[in-house]
Amino acid sequence: MADARVAHRFRLALDMYAFGEQMVLARLRRRHPNAAEDQIMRMLGAWRSERPCAPGGDTPGRASRRFA
Repeated sequence: MADARVAHRFRLALDMYAFGEQMVLARLRRRHPNAAEDQIMRMLGAWRSERPCAPGGDTPGRASRRFA
């Protein structure tokens, strides 16, 4: 039972990420209507790695070195 709840929550997290990514793609396409699809995908890749709205991460506090 606990495994099913964990799996459900994980699936929700993945779905939320996918939805957010689609929103970013829509914004990029609106802001750059003449950009080719490969350019849009490069911009998306830059957004994934740079996160301009969250340069230090998504939460306040001390940065984790656990995965660095």
